[in-house]
Amino acid sequence: MGKQKQQGGLLGMAKFREILRLHEMGYSQCSIAQSCAVARSTVQDYIRRAIAKNVSYAQVSELSDHEVKELLGKGKRPVSEKVEEIDFATIEVELKRKGVTLALLWQEGLDKGQWQMSYGSFCRRYGRWRIRQHLSLRQVYQGGEKLFVDYCGLTVPVVDSESGEVTDAQIFVACLGASNYTYAEATPSQSLSHWIGAHERALRFLGGVPECIVPDNLKSGVTDPCRYEPGINRSYQEFAEHYGVVILPTRPNKPRDKAKVEKAVQEVERQILAPLRYEQFTNFRALNLAIAQHLERLNHRIMHGYGLSRLGLFEQVDKPALKALPAQAFVFGQWKTAKVNLDYHIEVERHYYSVPYHLVTQEVQVKVSEQVVEIFHQHQRVAYHERARTRYRHTTVDEHMPPEHWAYKQQSKERFVAWAEGIGPQTKTQVQTIFDTKAHEEQAFRSLKGLQRLAQRYPTARLESACHHANVFGLVGLRRIRTLLETQVDQAPPPEPAALTPVTHHANVRGSEYYH
Repeated sequence: MGKQKQQGGLLGMAKFREILRLHEMGYSQCSIAQSCAVARSTVQDYIRRAIAKNVSYAQVSELSDHEVKELLGKGKRPVSEKVEEIDFATIEVELKRKGVTLALLWQEGLDKGQWQMSYGSFCRRYGRWRIRQHLSLRQVYQGGEKLFVDYCGLTVPVVDSESGEVTDAQIFVACLGASNYTYAEATPSQSLSHWIGAHERALRFLGGVPECIVPDNLKSGVTDPCRYEPGINRSYQEFAEHYGVVILPTRPNKPRDKAKVEKAVQEVERQILAPLRYEQFTNFRALNLAIAQHLERLNHRIMHGYGLSRLGLFEQVDKPALKALPAQAFVFGQWKTAKVNLDYHIEVERHYYSVPYHLVTQEVQVKVSEQVVEIFHQHQRVAYHERARTRYRHTTVDEHMPPEHWAYKQQSKERFVAWAEGIGPQTKTQVQTIFDTKAHEEQAFRSLKGLQRLAQRYPTARLESACHHANVFGLVGLRRIRTLLETQVDQAPPPEPAALTPVTHHANVRGSEYYH
């Protein structure tokens, strides 16, 4: 670099000599500018300086470049000129606070007598300092503003101690823009549930909620990685709404949009994953414990250019600006689309859940969480079920059934016996007798439904009396009861059971021994 500057200085003085030579030869300024490949204003400036110093080409041709610069007044600034020192690292930290600007900090320093320079000089010196820190002038983050999230490119093998199965653990990384405060953890995959779960734990680690979360265009979170209107996964959007945070996906093929998290990923890979490369882990709990230990060291390490650690800068800048966490944790739910079958049920993981029957053949949205299954139609919840794990079974709510199906389902031995008991003891006896004569309970349902219809046509007392006559005469079934009612036999006094008892001992009655 020093050699290039020296060569540039020599070339500049060589051009000055050439400009002066051509001027003394009578060439116009335009011709000189074209010949020396410089601007006409430069030619004017050099000629004006030579005339002011009464310098000729013959004189400058015998002087060194340094002597020519001194003669023309283009040497170094006099040592006597004071250069005010400014702690730009502190300025950088202050700028991360909301509402703080360079103009405000310049005015405050001016009022305190820390400097006497103009605002323009202050800004130029700050800009040169930022460039020396290798920071982007376009990316200045306010405290609590943005949380950048992504997965590392490296994975860590987790070997099951019993089966020997190997799972490549995915390393999730989150980094605050203002303080670089970093969070990392291992997840079994990059699926939506693990992605949102890592977000949840990251916010708990920070102890608050930023204004924005900036993810990469991971398929789990971003359904449509459009540059202008990216589509956000519905579950991811619900997570954002629950925490009151905005999702701002990076633009496709724009690495500068996620420079913060790329740097954080690099630090995690170098400071955490690299030291763990020879260790073996049999479960994710042990792996995340090891990551947490190294993560604490990373956040406590002093950062060059700031004079503070990530934790120290976080405590000063980000933590006061974070929003409070909600009282309730986010309940993750996976969304899917389903079509209602003709039996007014939808299928979720080989189990079938009912919806209102009028939605048959309609398309519905289903949210499946760990404990419940919710079904929505046109953004309205139409069904709510506890999640069942048994495959090929049905979970049905009576209110979802059409009237005829509901009525049929209400049929049971207990319900019919309870109904008969409400009529009277004789009706109850008749109903129990009907059940006793059938091989299966459902065979008696149709007869008993007919018996209930008779109860609608005839007074309760007449039905009870008809059943009394039937029980005494040993008559069983709907047809017998109906005949007794139609012939009005039920209105006659029922005979005594004793009068109908057959004579078992009589002189004219032959016993079984007679035939042997």
